[in-house]
Amino acid sequence: MSKPAQRDFVLEPEDNERLANLAGPFDEHLRQLELRLGVEIANRGHVFRVTGDAKAADAAEKVLRSLYAEAEREVLDPHKIHTRLGAANLERLGEGFEPQEVAIRVKRGTVRGRGANQSKYLHAIATHDINFGIGPAGTGKTFLAVAMAVEALNESRVQRLLLVRPAVEAGEKLGFLPGDLSQKVDPYLRPLYDALYEMLGVEKVAKLLERNVIEIAPLAYMRGRTLNDAFVILDEAQNTTVEQMKMFLTRIGFGSTAVVTGDLSQIDLPKHQKSGLRDAIDVLRGVEGISFTFFTAHDVVRHPLVARIVRAYDARDGKESQE
Repeated sequence: MSKPAQRDFVLEPEDNERLANLAGPFDEHLRQLELRLGVEIANRGHVFRVTGDAKAADAAEKVLRSLYAEAEREVLDPHKIHTRLGAANLERLGEGFEPQEVAIRVKRGTVRGRGANQSKYLHAIATHDINFGIGPAGTGKTFLAVAMAVEALNESRVQRLLLVRPAVEAGEKLGFLPGDLSQKVDPYLRPLYDALYEMLGVEKVAKLLERNVIEIAPLAYMRGRTLNDAFVILDEAQNTTVEQMKMFLTRIGFGSTAVVTGDLSQIDLPKHQKSGLRDAIDVLRGVEGISFTFFTAHDVVRHPLVARIVRAYDARDGKESQE
């Protein structure tokens, strides 16, 4: 990691309306740039100081000057800044700089990462378009992804929120369950509903579902769609096939963020079928713009017994693989 650099500059011509447009309400736009680029931005009026990795600090100065010029002609919002950063591929310049803590404001209060791995996961989602969160139950993979999605929706960085799950039976057969297709699939999506209710409240979720701002669907419904300006979460991804995973990842459009979560120890696919999540780890590790966060039993934030249970199964599985 290179030594932090400092850039001092003045945005000209001085125009308080343009400056307010650039900074956003409560400096929201400046905080967004800090997070995406891994820099610190301080200003007194039109005099700015950017501190961070030399390349990231140079990029931040460049984008601030460019956005200040745009602020004369149009009203800036978080979505436009997100799109501009993505188009310029600037966010990756902040890699290697000390990640800033991501605090998510939702109905229940403020959500922060518990421990280094969760903090790394939140920062990765804030700075990458496609993210994988892999690890055992209870590590907060889905909950934190939903929290990030809700915040992006609240701040108008995305227009829609899609929560997707493969409808794979965990020992049961869908055909024998009562009801139509929607009623058969709903129980598989229930954890996503629960996370949304906790973030937004039941009434607001119902309204957003009615308006199709939030969509909760089985993975099969994604085929043939292209998703722009959306936050998409694929949960229980260990139960996707290789073809389904490729199909999902190629749905992502401009201005969208995707989070894929899964637990490789709980694959319910037929024995002969390779998990799309396992395949994606093999194929996509090292691909620019994609982040991987791996959780362990140490990251479990449920009842202490859950962590012990996870470790016991890990030990048994490790022993069996050696025999």
